[in-house]
Amino acid sequence: MFASIAPHSLRGADMFGHLDDVAAADVLGAGTVRPLAAGRVVFSQGDPGSTCHTLLEGRIKIVQARPEGSQSVIRFIGPGEMYGTVAALMGKPFPADAVAVVDSLEIYWTVAAMRQLMARYPEIAMGSAASAGHRLFELQDRVGEMAGEKVEQRIARTLLRLVQQAGRKTEGGIEIDFPITRQELAEMAGSTLHTVSRTLAAWDERGVTASARRRIVVRRLDVLTNLAEAG
Repeated sequence: MFASIAPHSLRGADMFGHLDDVAAADVLGAGTVRPLAAGRVVFSQGDPGSTCHTLLEGRIKIVQARPEGSQSVIRFIGPGEMYGTVAALMGKPFPADAVAVVDSLEIYWTVAAMRQLMARYPEIAMGSAASAGHRLFELQDRVGEMAGEKVEQRIARTLLRLVQQAGRKTEGGIEIDFPITRQELAEMAGSTLHTVSRTLAAWDERGVTASARRRIVVRRLDVLTNLAEAG
């Protein structure tokens, strides 16, 4: 364990936010903290689900390969969020790759250790279930968007979710605080690189966004919200 990791580091975490410092210290002691260099693959799709993970710092992307060989970014994981945990606790293979987008820090536990912690602190299991349920609802929303919304509206909704998850206020607007390519944005929105590039260019011209290589700033959140809600 890193000496700098204190129990309060888990306060904002999905599964551990309701623990007191004594219980949080127990959780930390049962896990392994490690740095993840940008680009590192934490686990790969199809690997046995043998570990449960929570991100402490940085950003992780979850990428799923399709049978025909293409891949899709499913979501980005931020500090405090769990990943790989549901598959591991169900005894299933990891359903996607987990890759560090920037230099990051995580803590992970063996399945046996996590089961013991959940038995000792039921609120951990409740937090895990709540997080999994939230992601299920998010996935249902995205499926509905794919079926019934125009592509510009889907792109706006995807970008708005990223703002809510990882927006950082700057003088120029709200910046997504990690690098994201237009291809990744297209995969999340169920669109194409050409359409996303064309849409962002139009929004840049209108002053709604300011996009550059792997960086997106939302300059007019009100307009983006209207686009997401009404198309």
